[in-house]
Amino acid sequence: MAKLAIFFALTLSFLPFLSHSFSPDTPTDRRILVLLDDFSLKSSHSIFFTSLKSRGFDLEFKLADDPKLALQRYGQYLYDGLVLFAPSVERFGGALDVAAVLDFVDSGHDLIVAADTTASDLIKSVATECGVDFDEEPSAMVIDHQNYAVSDVDGDHTLIAADELINSDVILGKTKIEAPVLFKGIAHSLNAANTLALKVLSASPSAYSAHPTAKLSSPPSLTGSAISLVSVVQARNNARIMISGSLDLFSNRYMKSSVQKAGSPSKYEKSGNEQFVTELSKWLFHERGHLKAGNLRHVKVGETNEPAMYRIKDDLEFYVDIYEWSGNSWEPYVADDVQVQFYMMSPYVLKTLSTDKKGLYHTSFKVPDVYGVFQFKVEYQKLGYTSLSLSKQVNSLFYQLLSLPLHP
Repeated sequence: MAKLAIFFALTLSFLPFLSHSFSPDTPTDRRILVLLDDFSLKSSHSIFFTSLKSRGFDLEFKLADDPKLALQRYGQYLYDGLVLFAPSVERFGGALDVAAVLDFVDSGHDLIVAADTTASDLIKSVATECGVDFDEEPSAMVIDHQNYAVSDVDGDHTLIAADELINSDVILGKTKIEAPVLFKGIAHSLNAANTLALKVLSASPSAYSAHPTAKLSSPPSLTGSAISLVSVVQARNNARIMISGSLDLFSNRYMKSSVQKAGSPSKYEKSGNEQFVTELSKWLFHERGHLKAGNLRHVKVGETNEPAMYRIKDDLEFYVDIYEWSGNSWEPYVADDVQVQFYMMSPYVLKTLSTDKKGLYHTSFKVPDVYGVFQFKVEYQKLGYTSLSLSKQVNSLFYQLLSLPLHP
């Protein structure tokens, strides 16, 4: 008589597969192509351009219809950012078209589009492809009979003193913008299907979009809070886009102008424009809100070296490092909402990570009583920050069969 003894030892072995999120080593010292309707904009908007240069950006100015325009050569991109200050251009020059601009963004590069009442179908098409729709009503402008600048008291109330700002320190900086932002331009709305677009500067509930001198024969199609004055988009590849309905928003004249909103006793010697566009451009060009993560690792509790395998119900510790670019250096990112999943088809373990506030995030948990193909996954998305996506695959050794002969 013989008996067969079968022992199942379920173990988890780790493969050397690690995926990282998009995260350039240093997101500064980059090249920006600035396309203009007219070279006079170099001087009329010089404060904005000087701010970029002072922060280490190399600007190249060209007319938007320059016949030699190109964003790449021999398959390599020549620039890291594109600024379109050419609202009236009907057709880009050279090798540049809407598809080329979109490919530029799809490749992880940043974009600023500024429009006004002269906005061409070309510029509107670029914005539409980014999930932002400009008002198609000819010569329509944003009008607000309650929140206009007092300097426009006898005018058509198209010079708006806007203060409906997004509440986000990472996008607009920690220093509050006290003075209203001067805006004169056209309205746009966000495509409802685009969940990646955000209003940064919104119109007030009393605003509407219409021809400023024509009588209204029907209600305006864009009114109140549906109107965005300035919007941003962060693509899934972490490329950033800024859309403004006003080119004057960036002008020296608006930045230096005093401002007082109608009905308000507060008068400011200087508008909020310079602070607004400077801080927003810091976010746009990844000087703020840019995260990198790496060094994902794991060990058995009480050990220091990563093991070749784990047995089910082993206690393990998980670690990952996360840093934020400060504009000059990588600094520890501190948050209490970073999580790790121990994932197979669905999360078997979901843990919020603790941090030592020096860049290290960690947790511990028990290996589930189940075999299969697992992954450690860190998927992090937070308003204004580049998203993180890291994973480390876990393979499973289903069982080990041992036959032990027994004597009768």
